Amino acid sequence: MAEYHLTTPLSDADVEKLRAGDVVHLTGIIHTGRDAAHKRLVEALDAGEPLPFDPKGAVIYYVGPSPARPGYAIGAAGPTTSYRMDSFAPRLIAEGLKGMIGKGMRAPEVKAAMAEPKAVYFGATGGAGALLGLRIKKATVIAYEDLGPEAVRELTVEDFPVLVINDCHGGDLYAVPELEAALG
Repeated sequence: MAEYHLTTPLSDADVEKLRAGDVVHLTGIIHTGRDAAHKRLVEALDAGEPLPFDPKGAVIYYVGPSPARPGYAIGAAGPTTSYRMDSFAPRLIAEGLKGMIGKGMRAPEVKAAMAEPKAVYFGATGGAGALLGLRIKKATVIAYEDLGPEAVRELTVEDFPVLVINDCHGGDLYAVPELEAALG
């Protein structure tokens, strides 16, 4: 397992070097979106409309953050369960999305969709939303404001800690025998 410091947007070369189990610290812009926002993003693509952000090289974080306290960019920003976005993820990956951040396992269709265009699925630590929020320096709603905490936001992050769960080579951290044994 290796450790990397990457700046968004991610390139093919960035993603190709990553392996399941690697620790990554992201700096730059990432976007947020949960299932309601993903549904709208895919509907926009189906209608031939532009997305509220350029998906090429982008990273999307599955989060519905809490309101910011005075002096902070955002409140707690812990990951949500990723499988709720599984029906939408392959379409966004095909549009150039390079990274997804969440928690939990991904469907086989999502993992397969990550191979050729070279995308990666990162895990963020569940239950540590307040700490993760401290790595977010700026948060701006850019689309679907009516969704409240689930609106699409542009986040400026600094050394945002994630773990590679699924790499573009078929690696799956959850399929590591030692981990499977530990999880019972």
